[in-house]
Amino acid sequence: MLLKTFGWSFAITVIGLALAGVLWGWQGLAIVGILSILEISLSFDNAVINAGILRKMNAFWQKIFLTVGILIAVFGMRLVFPVIIVAVTAKMSPIEAVDLAINDKNQYEHLVTAAHPAIAAFGGIFLLMIFLDFIFEERDIRWLGWLEKPLAKLGKLDTFSIVVALIGLLVTATTVATDVAHGGGDKSATVLLSGVAGLLTYLIVGGISGYFEDKLEEEEDEDEDDEAGAAGDEGDEGAKAAPSAQLNGSGGRGSSGASVVGLAGKAAFFLFLYLEVIDASFSFDGVIGAFAITNDIFEMALGLGIGAMYIRSLTVFLVRRGTLDDYVYLEHGAHYAIGALAVILLVTIKYEINEVITGLVGVVLIAASYWSSVRRNRKEAAAGEDSEAKTEVTSGV
Repeated sequence: MLLKTFGWSFAITVIGLALAGVLWGWQGLAIVGILSILEISLSFDNAVINAGILRKMNAFWQKIFLTVGILIAVFGMRLVFPVIIVAVTAKMSPIEAVDLAINDKNQYEHLVTAAHPAIAAFGGIFLLMIFLDFIFEERDIRWLGWLEKPLAKLGKLDTFSIVVALIGLLVTATTVATDVAHGGGDKSATVLLSGVAGLLTYLIVGGISGYFEDKLEEEEDEDEDDEAGAAGDEGDEGAKAAPSAQLNGSGGRGSSGASVVGLAGKAAFFLFLYLEVIDASFSFDGVIGAFAITNDIFEMALGLGIGAMYIRSLTVFLVRRGTLDDYVYLEHGAHYAIGALAVILLVTIKYEINEVITGLVGVVLIAASYWSSVRRNRKEAAAGEDSEAKTEVTSGV
């Protein structure tokens, strides 16, 4: 199963590193390898979050996530996105931006770095909303009960997470955005506009996908009720109902099934879009951080792309192994890591924070949640053994 899930990642790694060696020599090979490790370390929590969403999809959409999704991640976010950012912020055509990226790498790096406040505000608020909606939700399983229980009560207030996010955005715009290191000057208006855009993107994409998920659940419930009713009629009317049931099975239920399939497709499609926006938000710090290693857009795209491929494979692996069901606190740890990354992104509007720190925060939180899950499983297993032993003793008596 490991080879089946990670096979493409291994193959892309070998091909990518070989290509880097041929095109850019040993130095380029080393840079691509470092960028791959950087992307994996920064985005491990992304895999856990994605797995929680991807397990709601069928095998077809999981394949779409691994194929079309990786093309969007590599070419869209790691190659095209920085070029578009430069084109928009520098008010030049995309062709001029590409020419700049190839022929004047230092100026290209400067323009991308200057756009960091807008990028960080958009991604930071989007990720912050993911964290807030999780932490303010009432749930049966809590990792840090002393914190999550009172926050869940606050979450009963409508739009509370939006209010908190907007307050965070206002604080950011009036403090760290007033005199930024990236590009210099007051970026308050830019940060406010970008942050609101991130919030709206979250509400629109998340709202649409949630709507279709709810519709799908309603249709499935109706189907179950219809089947239960049909079974009851069959018992009451006896053999007479068999031809009628057969007729309904080829007609009424068939059309209902088609509706469910259509809704499932729409729900999965918008969940896929939601996943891609999450990936985009996670990739912002990786793209900006990559400029500390290289300003060659092709080395950057190849190295970060290899790392992104592993994150997607890891996501599918977690889904197929049922890891999130076995280790119930992993999602909690990943969401706390998202909250930390959101705050870090907003802080980096003005202050430099090393990518190693960003990566370690996520790894430590996920490792802690994993260990807590292991301890929980051991306690439950021990409790089960004690219960069985007591039952045997009672039976013997």
